[in-house]
Amino acid sequence: MDADDKTKRFARMIPALTGLAAAGLSLQAGAALAQSAAPGAVIVLDEIEIRADTTARRFEATPGAVTLIDRSEVMGEAAPTLADTLSEVPGVVVQEFFGGNDQPRIQIRGSGLQQNPAERGLLILQDGMPVNRADGSYVVGLAAPGQAESIEVFRGAAANRIGANVLGGAINFASPSGATAPGMRLSFGGGSFGRGEVAGSYGIDGERADVLLRFEHAQKDGYRDYNGSRRSAIGGNVTLQTGEAVTRLIFSHTDLEFDVAGPLTWDAIQNDPTSNHAGPVIVGGNAVGPGPNVLRDQPRRDTRQTLAGARTTLERGENIYDFGLSLSRTDDSFAFPISAGFRDTEGSDATLTARYSRLGEGELPLFETGLTWSFGKADRDYDHNLGGARGPAFGRNRLTADTLSIFAGANLPLGGFTLSPSIAFNHASRESEDRWTAATRPTVAYSPMNPGMRLPDGAVPATSTSYDRSYSGFTPALALSWAPAEGQFAWISLARGFEPPTHDDLLGTVGGTPNSGPGRPNPADPAAPAAMFATPDLEAQTSTTLELGWRGTWQRLSWDATVYHARLKNELLSLRDVTGATLASVNAGRTRHSGVELGLSGELTETLSGRLAWTWQDFRFDDDPLRGDNRIAGAPRNVVTLALDWRPVERLTLRGKLHWVPGRTPVDNMNTVFNDSHALVDLGAEYALTENVAVHVEVTNLTDERYAASTLVLDQAVAGQAAFIPGEGRAFYLGTRLRF
Repeated sequence: MDADDKTKRFARMIPALTGLAAAGLSLQAGAALAQSAAPGAVIVLDEIEIRADTTARRFEATPGAVTLIDRSEVMGEAAPTLADTLSEVPGVVVQEFFGGNDQPRIQIRGSGLQQNPAERGLLILQDGMPVNRADGSYVVGLAAPGQAESIEVFRGAAANRIGANVLGGAINFASPSGATAPGMRLSFGGGSFGRGEVAGSYGIDGERADVLLRFEHAQKDGYRDYNGSRRSAIGGNVTLQTGEAVTRLIFSHTDLEFDVAGPLTWDAIQNDPTSNHAGPVIVGGNAVGPGPNVLRDQPRRDTRQTLAGARTTLERGENIYDFGLSLSRTDDSFAFPISAGFRDTEGSDATLTARYSRLGEGELPLFETGLTWSFGKADRDYDHNLGGARGPAFGRNRLTADTLSIFAGANLPLGGFTLSPSIAFNHASRESEDRWTAATRPTVAYSPMNPGMRLPDGAVPATSTSYDRSYSGFTPALALSWAPAEGQFAWISLARGFEPPTHDDLLGTVGGTPNSGPGRPNPADPAAPAAMFATPDLEAQTSTTLELGWRGTWQRLSWDATVYHARLKNELLSLRDVTGATLASVNAGRTRHSGVELGLSGELTETLSGRLAWTWQDFRFDDDPLRGDNRIAGAPRNVVTLALDWRPVERLTLRGKLHWVPGRTPVDNMNTVFNDSHALVDLGAEYALTENVAVHVEVTNLTDERYAASTLVLDQAVAGQAAFIPGEGRAFYLGTRLRF
């Protein structure tokens, strides 16, 4: 990546931001809340505090696993990562891949866990509008949590009511408005490994309208030799009141680029964690240290997405009408190692939402119904990776997808209880049109004995990669909740889940090795016929989940606890072989997912507060013919985060955080290779110089632990394989926040 080009590109955004700010000055701005996706939520122009409390009460009264994170007065970095912002949310597991603005593996209850990178299993929303493509796939690095005023997390079936056709749930990043963040706010920061970032917003508040403009730029050279990342984003929203209706317009553009530093062997994790793997070495005719040749292939990703949308809410007495439309354009270029090659996808997506709520006496709607429909088309091109540059093309497809969800539910008071029945109908279609016209597809390879030497090109017969698949299913749910006293809420629920495959599940390259492209399993044999693509005829994965939860407060202590057990059928698994090369996605037979999600927080003294997030998860095959009852790879059994804040004086806050992953985590589904446990300690402090100026300093991984933050997820691994992703070493950060 060229740092100068990126810096110039970001500099060109500044005049656009200035022009947008000038245009916004002509508006009379008004008060509006962050764009909540919660049931019965509306866009409002009245007292902020009252409506914010209403949103919080709705979350507290929801009979399901939900979390509302208030980031309006947060301390910390100018451009925090997903791991930073979600580490204290029980049930959300974020495993860093390369330590920058890249593609961490984020999963809830195991959905999408098997993908490398994770591109399925969650519905990611920005201001209530989907970042996901119409087929359900997403690029997690496009999310900018530092720009969110609040983050709403819906785990499992709690996301059904907002149109999620996924088993994991949904995360909504809600931006501030001109009313909640008036004036100018700037944040700057920098630190170890070439880290630098700047973020800002400008909000205007008035009686009938408000406007907010925001920007963010973050870049980092990275902990490892080939590990750079950069992200630039601009966006904003405008809220207008016209009669009884309130409309919010949103827009954003994100430019993301990062190097894929790749996995290492466990020996390299312990002895040279900043290095990059150079591929297998042939010793005695056998490949030792299988894995990608990162320095030769230079894998990387460059993604741009533009998102625009509008949402209108209308309140008429006890009736709330909500309509939304969003359009997105995504240009995604992913340079995989030679085994998969370049995958370039460019397309557009549209999402239409319509919701109706009838309010009752409780915090939740007495009745609600909604429709979410997404449609998208994309052109996908495949080229071989030759030394980090595009080689011969070998595939071209037109991908079409649409996904529909129709939901209806109620919250019926029954004495001291509330019965919440619901049902959703889900339909999805996935179509691929193979546009490759030649009779053969070219293959490429390097010599395994001399990985820098090209071997003669070959060719394999071109088999069609066209398909037309459709999936439908109902997802009924029933919950019973009880509020025995003020500040106490308990529930039990039984729910069905449904998740159709994405195009990345249905169409993938196969037959590659660390020294040859797809369709060439033997680099030395260019004439051998072999498959280059797999188009498996997959089923949608379904689940039945029993969930119990209890949230409440007692004196200075608050808690939120959820226990669940899910039985899955046809779980989608994205597999890799012992070299790390992709295999075709498959449906597992039967699997089971169980877990505990516990959050505790409290005021220990007048100046000391603490928070604990514990996630326990046990994901297993269920009497699988090959894997028995093995644990499903990639899921740590326990993830514990403990944070303490001490405010000895009003202007100074000291923070300590422990992130602990005890026990071993399987790297492969055969449970033959494991990742070790690790514990990290972070320390930070923030001092308010004035009411509008604060300085933040932080040191992460205080003990300079050498550990694997995550791993590749494989079906069968071997000892000595490059499958471990090193976490960052000790790092320092200094930043400041300004308000005008």
